[in-house]
Amino acid sequence: MRKPRMVSRRPAPLPSSLGEAFTPAHAEAEGVTRGRLRASDLERPFRGVRTVATAAPEAIGDEPLAQDRAIRAAVLRRARASALVIPDHAFFAGRTGGVAYGLPLDHVGAHGDELCVAVHAPHRALRRTGIRGIKVAPSLASVRTVDGLRVASPASVWAMLGIELDARQLTIVGDAIVRVPRDRAGVPRPHAQLATIAHLRAAAEAPGRRGRDALITALASVRVGSASPLETDFRIDAAAAGLPEPELDVEIRDERGRLLGISELVYPQQRTVVEIEGDHHRTDRRQWNRDIEKYAGYVAAGWEVVRLTSTHVRGTRRAVGMVRTVLVRRGWTPRAP
Repeated sequence: MRKPRMVSRRPAPLPSSLGEAFTPAHAEAEGVTRGRLRASDLERPFRGVRTVATAAPEAIGDEPLAQDRAIRAAVLRRARASALVIPDHAFFAGRTGGVAYGLPLDHVGAHGDELCVAVHAPHRALRRTGIRGIKVAPSLASVRTVDGLRVASPASVWAMLGIELDARQLTIVGDAIVRVPRDRAGVPRPHAQLATIAHLRAAAEAPGRRGRDALITALASVRVGSASPLETDFRIDAAAAGLPEPELDVEIRDERGRLLGISELVYPQQRTVVEIEGDHHRTDRRQWNRDIEKYAGYVAAGWEVVRLTSTHVRGTRRAVGMVRTVLVRRGWTPRAP
């Protein structure tokens, strides 16, 4: 006689009032049973916290940007979960703080899955599984609230990374912090700038700052206007090779003053524009059509466009040579060695 096949039941829906992270006490107050809190669709990222299980980053797909977004979203979910049990005076710092601001950080999951949580002295650094607790002097980290989370200020986060990142990486992060974003219509939004170069310098030069040498070295290369890590990488390599410094985030107009486009790397004396294109330039049809029209307008107005990809900048390293050739052809004279 066959045994009846067991049919697994789906866990009962949770009250919407709980959100994606909650404590068992809160759940029980909302009528959730202890048995339901042990169901497989819930995770325990920290003692005393439950979260609704989500797809692992590797299940998102192979596309790099999608992977990065998934990892960052996972870090923020863990940060929100930990906020339920860490002290009110604690705040997120280091790489975790960088994720909160959307800063370009390779290996955002450094130190494993640990969150970087700081406290001001004389409070004691936190000791809890899943958290890397640090203690800092109040003068070395100011705090603000970001989407409900207490986070070290952007300049403080950047300066605290001076002991983890090299000068190039710090320049990339610094560029992202001081950038003045534009809206969809191309209008600058100075109020959305995370910090100024002066803020970064003050944070780097604060007495007792660790990693100061790397921070000061990076500051010499930080510029307002760089829109991506690839552009910063190219600019650093171009400067090292002796190319003139480009203007950044430039509005290109024709003789009548009509806006033709906005480009991040421009050599006005040689009337040369450098465009570093990510995958979205290739896969987004609307972006592709806009690029075609923009470049046609540039050429008609007497500009030459050098189009580069990540392979040119970081792979074959041909980007600087390609730009140098155009600049020389258009009148630039390299300095003698």
